[in-house]
Amino acid sequence: MHRKDFIKNTGLTAASLAVLPTGSLFANAADAKVKMVMIGVGLRGQNHLDLVLRRNDVELVAICDIDDRMLASSKEMISKSGKKMPQIFTGDPYAWKKMLELKGIDGIIIATPWEWHKEMIIGALHAGIKYVGSEVMLGITLEDHWDVVKAAEQYNAHVMMLENVCYRRDVMAALNMVRQGLFGELVHLQGGYQHDLREVKFNNGVDAYGKGCEFGDKGWSEARWRTHHSVYRNGDLYPTHGIGPIAHYININRGNRFVNISSFSSKARGLHDHIVKKCGPEHPNAKINFKLGDVVTTSIGCANGETILLQHDTNLPRPYSLGFRVQGTNGLWMDVAKGVHIEGKSKPHQWDAAKDWFDKYDHPLWARWSKETEGAGHGGMDFFVIHSFVESIKRKTATPMDVYDAAAWSAITPLSELSIEKGNETIEFPDFTGGRWMYRKPFFALNDDY
Repeated sequence: MHRKDFIKNTGLTAASLAVLPTGSLFANAADAKVKMVMIGVGLRGQNHLDLVLRRNDVELVAICDIDDRMLASSKEMISKSGKKMPQIFTGDPYAWKKMLELKGIDGIIIATPWEWHKEMIIGALHAGIKYVGSEVMLGITLEDHWDVVKAAEQYNAHVMMLENVCYRRDVMAALNMVRQGLFGELVHLQGGYQHDLREVKFNNGVDAYGKGCEFGDKGWSEARWRTHHSVYRNGDLYPTHGIGPIAHYININRGNRFVNISSFSSKARGLHDHIVKKCGPEHPNAKINFKLGDVVTTSIGCANGETILLQHDTNLPRPYSLGFRVQGTNGLWMDVAKGVHIEGKSKPHQWDAAKDWFDKYDHPLWARWSKETEGAGHGGMDFFVIHSFVESIKRKTATPMDVYDAAAWSAITPLSELSIEKGNETIEFPDFTGGRWMYRKPFFALNDDY
């Protein structure tokens, strides 16, 4: 293909994905009623359910789950809200397929175990739903990610990963500072998922010892499914909290892209040690050889020359931290230090309190919507995820985070697994945009409405 034809064709494709065909879903977006369905109303799904029920512009048509306990608590939430009870789909793991036969659905929220996401996303697209909001991750294998991207393109639909940390108040203030040039030209960025999940991976799984060292069928909530990934997989299993904000700082898929990746894994000791301490060395699960290294470190190179360092650390005792670092030619922000240093404005070799800078550069979205975030999950940032998703549906626009973002962020997991398996080999990072990253423009958080 000649270069001018390539540019023409990719530009047309990018435009077709940015906005659906001409017209409006709603004559007046302010008076719109979005018809929404949900698959998965467990603990995370109920966070989204709460926010959906708060909105007068959303009609919850149906929910689906196979856990009677979670359905019961969800129905109680709906009753207390005063909203009409939606249709309930349950009974078997594929009850969601029956739900997708409903007509006139505008959007769907998926909050189920990771291994179901690809199938459910593609099923929703095939059913004609044009807006899909999925919890992380997008899929398990690299092929899963390509399948979702191709399906979104095929159906001319929008798939948004519901990555809430992109909307964290300090993260967005830092984004505001980046866009105003406070840090200068960005050079290096860090982030990750550094969160002690031992009680989550064995969450209330009461066994014969009565101390909670079980998972799988004997576990509860995420312990039923999430812990299995630590048994059988070794890689950065949850990269999106760290990489999502970083991607926005350096315009990934919009003038920049990830070009290569390599990962290293430490030995695995934390989960075994946790079981032994709580339940003793004779407990059956003390014999499991967990594959997931306690600390997984991933390096990513970018087309514009930035380097990224991600760390996944969930099996050892530690306080919560996503470990953000945004560093450029004029200064940096370090989350762990709770500090900002801007050359010429900060005292030489000294930190300023990050809060002082972030109060000054509070992002316009937070300045406008802070009242509405009160009571929303995770310090209010959950509000923005659902708000931006619903507003995109009402306005028939692209979601602020699209399928290419979801694929690039989530694909770090299978790519990190492959790198570790190959002896820490550097792996080429796939370009899910098919070259369109060169022409696409930044979109996230540039509209004060959503």
